[in-house]
Parts: sequence; structure tokens; C-alpha cells
Amino acid sequence: MIVFEKTEGLTDERTHYCPGCMHGVAQRLIGEVLVELGLLDKTVGVASVGCTVLAYKYFNCDMQQAAHGRAPAVATGIKRALPDSIVFTLQGDGDLAAIGTAEIIHAAARGENFTVIFLNNAIYGMTGGQMAPTTLMNQKSTTSQSGRVRERAGSPIKVCEMLATLDGPSYIERVAMDTPGNVRKAKAAIKKAFEAQVRGDGFSIVELLVTCTTGWGISSIDANKWVADNMIPYYPTGNFKNIQGGN
Repeated sequence: MIVFEKTEGLTDERTHYCPGCMHGVAQRLIGEVLVELGLLDKTVGVASVGCTVLAYKYFNCDMQQAAHGRAPAVATGIKRALPDSIVFTLQGDGDLAAIGTAEIIHAAARGENFTVIFLNNAIYGMTGGQMAPTTLMNQKSTTSQSGRVRERAGSPIKVCEMLATLDGPSYIERVAMDTPGNVRKAKAAIKKAFEAQVRGDGFSIVELLVTCTTGWGISSIDANKWVADNMIPYYPTGNFKNIQGGN
């Protein structure tokens, strides 16, 4: 009896992610959902620059590489040119909430009918552990070695809450990835986001609170605890918008 097997939504390529990183788990969930919904053969994924930059090697569907922060703009073009396709972006917080802020806000405001999977680890993971727009108050990074200070850097941006103020999005949810139970909730949220796209409801986004063991400089076990103790209190999980059929 088969208890578990690799999803057909992913290739056999070994990922480049650090030990304890949740990016690989997030990709597995996306691959499983695309297969379960029968969408894999009509899906186009878009990855920007950051830890997701090599995602085109890992997904068993068509993939497009975008410039840093521009995945929502590229996804908009693909979905409008190929309206019957299923389009998703895979973006980190430095990519989506910093250089790509304009792209994500305006794609959401227009209600573009594609799905965003947003990986928030509160730091620039790939490029050296610098402070990101989502870095928490007093959190140390390579560019905030005494911790983030509000007077100099402002408060961390809450993407889901910000986008929920717009009329365009149909589905917005934030889920943590710190426990097996929360990983199952994350998969359910990802499935709902793709189902919203299939119905033609409009823009959907799932924010995943994930770890960065290298950037944070802690073990995998401590990183999961850090998500629970620090990220979830500031970035509360839950559904922020769920509008079906445009109602």
C-alpha cells in the first residue's frame, strides 16, 4: 500500500533550498493541488527573482521567469493572452512587498484572474539576509544589526490586510507553515485560491508564513517556534476576503 509518493506536479530535480526552508513544502502543496484539480496541463507559473528564482526547474508545468518584482505584470499578460490557462505567481516578501509593490497592488485592484502564492519569511533570504518590508520590529538582519527601528524603517507591511481594502481581490488568506496541521491548512487555502481562479472570480492570494533558517541564523526547530512566537502574533492567520461569483 502506498502511503505517500511525490506529486506529478513536481519534477525530479533536487531543490536548492537550505535545510529547514519551507519553500520546498510550499511547492509540493502547489503541485499536489494542481494535480488534484486536474489543472496541471493548462497551468503557467511565473517566478520572480529571489529564493523562488529556479522554480522553473521544479514544477511540471509551463513556467515563465520574470524580472525582480514583475511577476504580477507578467502573469497579467499571460492570463489575458491565454484566458483559458491557469496562471500563478510564486513570490517572496522582498520581491512582492518591496520592488514589486506597484505590480501586486494594481493587479489586485484590477481583479486580474490569477493566483499569487506569497512566501513571507520576514527577510531577504537569497541576497544576504537584509531587512525586508516584512521584517518585524526589533528583528535583526544584516542591514538592521540592532533590530528594525520604526523611526527609520517604518512598520512591517501587512500585505493581506492592505490588499483586502481593494475591491478587485476575490480570495485572500494567510496561513502559517510551522506545524503539520498548519501545512494542511495551507494546502486547503491554496486549493481555494485556485478554485476561485477556475470560477473566474478574480485575483486570489495566499500568504504563507515560512521559515528562513539561514537568514535568521537558527535551527529548523527554533525557526518553526519563531514563526509561532513572533510572526503569527503580528501577521495573524485567517481569511481576509472570500467573494465567490463576484458577489
